[in-house]
Amino acid sequence: MRKFIFNTSVLSSVFGAVGIAKQTKEGPRDWRLILMWISWAITVAIAVGTVVEQSREHELDEY
Repeated sequence: MRKFIFNTSVLSSVFGAVGIAKQTKEGPRDWRLILMWISWAITVAIAVGTVVEQSREHELDEY
């Protein structure tokens, strides 16, 4: 779990939700809002996938 918390790509993608949440609260609700949330979800998935892949590579290097 620590590897996800301290990874900068995961942190930046999670904190990106703050801006989208603010936009959701204050802005118009149209198709662009849906695309912003989808884009954010993809960004989080890529960041988490990258951390998992780096962790696997690090475990293989130890052996």
